[in-house]
Amino acid sequence: MKQYRTIQGDMWDGIAFKVYGSEAYMNVLLEANQEYAHYVILPANLILKCPDANIRAAINLPPWRR
Repeated sequence: MKQYRTIQGDMWDGIAFKVYGSEAYMNVLLEANQEYAHYVILPANLILKCPDANIRAAINLPPWRR
């Protein structure tokens, strides 16, 4: 499992994009890091767990976009 150290001002969608290449993985990060889910804007130096993710499981896209 990968980890990500936050920088001041990080937001869940931005981290998902940095780690997975898509903001759609935000829910994967939130589920893995529920202790920090109350943050909208994250403080610096939190260590987040970044589980391996399957894009089809993580993204709720219509069939024509998959």
